[in-house]
Amino acid sequence: MASPPPRDPVANAVLAAELLAANPRAFGGIVLRGYGPARDALVDLLCEAIPLRRMPSHIDDERLLGGVDVAASLASGRTVKQQGLLDEARGKALLIPMSERLSNAIAGRLAQALDTNRDLTLVLLDDSTEPDERPPSTLLERCAFHCDLSQARELPQPPRWVSKPNDEVEPLGQEALKALGLTAAALGVASLRPLIFASKAAQTHAALNGRHIVEQEDLEVAVRLALAPRATELPPQDHLPPDPPEKDSETPPPSPEDGSVEQSNPGEGQLDDVLVEAARAAIPADLLAQLSAGKAPRNSSGAGSGQRRKSSMRGKPLGARPGLPKGGARLALIDSLRAAVPWQELRRREAQTTSSGSILMRRDDLRIRRFEEKSAQVTIFAVDASGSAAAARLAEAKGAIELMLAQAYVTRSEVALIAFRGQDAEVLLPPTRSLTRARRALSELPGGGGTPLASGLEMACEVAEAIRSRGKSPSLVVLTDGRGNIASDGSPGRKQAGEDAERAAKAIAARGFDSLLIDISARPGPEAPALAETMQARFLALPRADAAMLHKAITAVSLGKAAA
Repeated sequence: MASPPPRDPVANAVLAAELLAANPRAFGGIVLRGYGPARDALVDLLCEAIPLRRMPSHIDDERLLGGVDVAASLASGRTVKQQGLLDEARGKALLIPMSERLSNAIAGRLAQALDTNRDLTLVLLDDSTEPDERPPSTLLERCAFHCDLSQARELPQPPRWVSKPNDEVEPLGQEALKALGLTAAALGVASLRPLIFASKAAQTHAALNGRHIVEQEDLEVAVRLALAPRATELPPQDHLPPDPPEKDSETPPPSPEDGSVEQSNPGEGQLDDVLVEAARAAIPADLLAQLSAGKAPRNSSGAGSGQRRKSSMRGKPLGARPGLPKGGARLALIDSLRAAVPWQELRRREAQTTSSGSILMRRDDLRIRRFEEKSAQVTIFAVDASGSAAAARLAEAKGAIELMLAQAYVTRSEVALIAFRGQDAEVLLPPTRSLTRARRALSELPGGGGTPLASGLEMACEVAEAIRSRGKSPSLVVLTDGRGNIASDGSPGRKQAGEDAERAAKAIAARGFDSLLIDISARPGPEAPALAETMQARFLALPRADAAMLHKAITAVSLGKAAA
């Protein structure tokens, strides 16, 4: 059976906005991805149906939840409370630009507000450009509709705003609920929230079209809007409707006299197959390609980005915390005053003073600023430069390093190179972002001799430990066939060399370094996978990898590691 043509994503977004405006409290919110005129036009039109309250992505807890109004309190000499944005947005929708930058703490506050039955709706604007960037998953889970308008330039038609309560429509029957559940299972949607959203979407769509009973068209719309964007796998072939018989077939159709039941209504018996096919047609083309390749969508910080860490000096501002402004920490004056104001009346009574012109501060009132910054990422290449294939291995490593260095200024990443051959290992290139320096160090690499695999792993572990001590995020990329023949002390012998390499691999695993082992030998054997398992590293077998393929493999594994 030929697949139906995919629906226009702009039409899907318009329809999702119509359903949200008709029953905003039932759907939690909508996610609009892709900056452009089409999305701006849809948001402007959505303001006509739902009052929108704009929320900055860098908002803090005091402004979101409410707290002390410092200026009013200082002017009046008494504690004055200010209303939080969540209270101001009751009965409205919160419009959140750049929602992909929301901190997990603020996302958690918003999720809690949605879960406690607040009169609240979210409109998340996703301005990210990378496919692995997304708003926090806690909010994506609670927003019914995910719409991608990145390829749209204009709206073909404006939405129709009609408010229709769902209580005019009969609840979904067992067959419809079962069909939605089977469709969600076929798409790999494990959460129950999308199923709840899908059932409400079907009822709302039926109400908008003046129906009191949910029909197949309403279920297809619900699947297309609520389930298809959340697909993590392709449905198996046995869920698809069978191909129609050819016209020249001599086999007559079954008749009721033969004991078979004619199914003239496609909604009876094959409803789940119809919904699965509708969902398949609604999956975006790029997501369909990822699913076909076996790559489910993930949230990731991207390749080359280091680990997040707290800082008192620079980075993304976070909320203040109690502390003294010393050791480079900065005083958060407003937060300190906000902490002191509620206690002024009691402190004046204790100090037996009636003066309201000064603020009585205590040590416990002081607050210091907090920041979050991403540490620089350093990729350490440990290359087996021994044997007859050394020239090919080093050429591949050299090309991959130059490709990664080309992205150094964008991703704030650095690279280092360790070569092991003969009887020991050597750091040929300390961590650097200089392409000129790297090319100079890579121009004449030695090759040949034995394979001191244990020494190479030990050297890589030492370099990674030193990098971590400087506040950076190391990751190891080991290029070897896993067949060491030189022990740590430089003596030959495969048995001792294997034991030493295993011990060095366990040390890497114990320190928790992100690592990748690439077997680029002509005929991969069992040694490299076993070594990768001991290191707790990702493993790739690339016997004929060139520099570009090696670079793509490292980038792909880095993305997966960041999302894990």
